[in-house]
Amino acid sequence: QVRLVEYGGGLVQAGGSLRLSCAAAGSIETISTMAWFRRPPGNARELVARVNWSGSESYASAVRGRFTIFADNAKRTVALQMNSLKPEDTAIYYCQVETAARSAYWGQGTQVIVSS
Repeated sequence: QVRLVEYGGGLVQAGGSLRLSCAAAGSIETISTMAWFRRPPGNARELVARVNWSGSESYASAVRGRFTIFADNAKRTVALQMNSLKPEDTAIYYCQVETAARSAYWGQGTQVIVSS
């Protein structure tokens, strides 16, 4: 059974920084991508950042230049460094891992609240 455990959410003032971390536990086949999603209050879940097996990164336009994704495929960890946070970054953040066999695993979510 695969489990993703997230750490690092919390309350921060606008302009501040937070680092989210996620570790995969359990038996998991070859990882294809590791990503962070978020669900803002009252909105649908959206992709924040993704990194694939070759190290290619992609970011949502709303966070590009402020957020950075770090992944260690061998250690099965992924982190999200969030700088210059804005109130609109308030959301529940989820890590996600996709395998080469197209299986997707999700963390339980961690709350980030950015106060103005």
